[in-house]
Amino acid sequence: MSGNVLEWCQDWYDKEYYSKSPSNNPCNNISASCRVIRGGDWIGVAGDCRVAIRSYDTPVISLNFLGLRLAL
Repeated sequence: MSGNVLEWCQDWYDKEYYSKSPSNNPCNNISASCRVIRGGDWIGVAGDCRVAIRSYDTPVISLNFLGLRLAL
C-alpha cells in the first residue's frame, strides 16, 4: 500500500516512545499534540516509500498526499 498516500496512524507521536514501549504491537495511546504518519506517498522520494518511515503532524492538517486506511 505504500506509495499512494502517507497514512495517519492511531498512535500519538512521542519521539522517545519506542525506546520505552512494548516490542509487540506498540501503540501510544497517551494523548499529545501530533499523530504518527507512516509510509510513502506519490510526491515523496523513493527511499521514503516504506512502512518503517515515521513522521508526525497535527491531526487537523489536510494534504492531498495524506490519508488513512480503514480495515476491519
